Amino acid sequence: MSRKKLDFRADAFRNVLGFTFRHWAKQPLRAAGIALLVLAATLAEAFSPIFAGRLVDAVASGSGQDEAFWTQALSAFWIMASLYLASVILRQFVFFSLIRFTLQMMNDVISNAFHRVQRFSSDWHANSFAGSTVRKITRGSGALDLLNDVLLVALWPSLVMLIGATVILGAAWPVMGLVVGLGSLIYVAVTVWLSMSFVAPAGALANAWDTRMGGALADAVSCNAVVKAFGAEQREETILARVVGKWRKRTARVWRRGTLNGGMQGLMMAVMQTAILGTALLLWQQGAASPGDITFVLTMFFVLQGHLRDVGQHIRNLQRSVNDMEELVALDKQPFGIADKPGSGRIAIGAGAIAFDNVTFRYGSHATPLYRDFSVKIAPGERVGLVGHSGSGKTTFVKLIQRLHDVNDGAITIDGTNIADVQQSSLRGQIAIVQQEPILFHRTLAENIAYGRPGASRAEIELAAQQANAHDFILDLPKGYETMVGERGVKLSGGERQRVAIARAFLADAPILILDEATSSLDSESEVQIQEAMERLMVGRTTLVIAHRLSTVRALDRLLVFDKGKIVEEGDHARLITLKGGIYRRLFERQALELTKGLNVA
Repeated sequence: MSRKKLDFRADAFRNVLGFTFRHWAKQPLRAAGIALLVLAATLAEAFSPIFAGRLVDAVASGSGQDEAFWTQALSAFWIMASLYLASVILRQFVFFSLIRFTLQMMNDVISNAFHRVQRFSSDWHANSFAGSTVRKITRGSGALDLLNDVLLVALWPSLVMLIGATVILGAAWPVMGLVVGLGSLIYVAVTVWLSMSFVAPAGALANAWDTRMGGALADAVSCNAVVKAFGAEQREETILARVVGKWRKRTARVWRRGTLNGGMQGLMMAVMQTAILGTALLLWQQGAASPGDITFVLTMFFVLQGHLRDVGQHIRNLQRSVNDMEELVALDKQPFGIADKPGSGRIAIGAGAIAFDNVTFRYGSHATPLYRDFSVKIAPGERVGLVGHSGSGKTTFVKLIQRLHDVNDGAITIDGTNIADVQQSSLRGQIAIVQQEPILFHRTLAENIAYGRPGASRAEIELAAQQANAHDFILDLPKGYETMVGERGVKLSGGERQRVAIARAFLADAPILILDEATSSLDSESEVQIQEAMERLMVGRTTLVIAHRLSTVRALDRLLVFDKGKIVEEGDHARLITLKGGIYRRLFERQALELTKGLNVA
């Protein structure tokens, strides 16, 4: 493996372990208590072979009828039994403490990941699969359980045991201490190297394809209506089969490499076993070790062998858990994109005056800004339509007001307050938006309507629904306001979803209203009902309407016509329709012509 790839894997281990230890630091007493309990339990296990050797010496030295030998043997027996019992009891305390420790960590990690994902920019969400994001969080938080087990109740006691065995055996026979210490060091070093350079890279690639598989599944399932509409079930299965095939190949490679790694560890264990037993026999042959000493060495070796064998498994589990947590840790390091300034306060929007003051804005690393030195003012309570070709800057205009993007230069103010200086949540909480394709939660209709005001009473919810012309159709449903609407509101028609979204805006009662014109794809009856509801909703609010059907913005106070990030025409419908060669007039005439053709065809 190249040096660059090794450095990359080392960085992955450092990042994941650093992330884990930061969460340990949130429960310092519990972490320290678990480590001390594990240390005590392991030391009890490490000293047991000493008394096993004394027991054998007592038995081999004389008859059980001899009081001195019987006392010596009985003393060794009870000490061994006490050490075994102490080890078992201490480990039970370890496991019970670890349950609370790990569950609290998993709770914190999942909550923090969700907190961050919720606050990532709209661009990040637009470029990320929801299913992949969920998979990263669930797989990573699950791996945290394994990682804690590996570090606290696996590698830590194994390390203590290896050091303890080396010291105890070395104190009696320096050559035996050298064999055990050097052998253990080589075994651990080779195991770590194989895991990091041979198994871990393959595991990271397999996890990347596992994430892609989760994203592909979620994408196909969430768009099942489109799949059915085109009879494309077989096509989607073929697409998924390609992804699953890649995942299978990458995962098989990980498993093969893990098997080869285990074989190498077994070979090293056999060599070390031969070296230890051979040294013990030589010491006995030279008279430097009694039968009890040989028993002591053999017992210590069997205990040590279990830990060494487990070290290999622990290193593999460590590598696997690090692989599984990498993408979760990457989420933790991912910048928010749009962040609140330190110490920023809440905004209290009153009149709702909006101003763009010499704003310059570009998307990402685009060289050419969409807006350059852009300025416009919207008076309190004014109803303004945003008109223009697709890509002219209408949607960006309202996104900047919501602070879904930060401007590169200049400022956007509401009632004189720079929105970059206030908390995003307080800003957006006072701006109601009805989208062209409203998104509903798979919750009850009452919960969806009350989303902007969770504490609203049932009477307030029903009043909002009445104002939005939604109350009657809701009462016709089997469970009324307690009806579950399905994922993204799929159980409702387009017009019904729009009216629920408008009811939500009524209940939120925000001073600023954004309407991403909601009638462009509805039947005539639904359009009339929604148009009536929107007219009521706009009363007394500063309103921005992204216009798709120009016939719906004729009654607005002012229209802003956008072209390539600039306002090229401004005024009400009566004025703009008179501008010869104007963009608004051309768009209006085109839509009128299309409507006339449609009527003639009918």
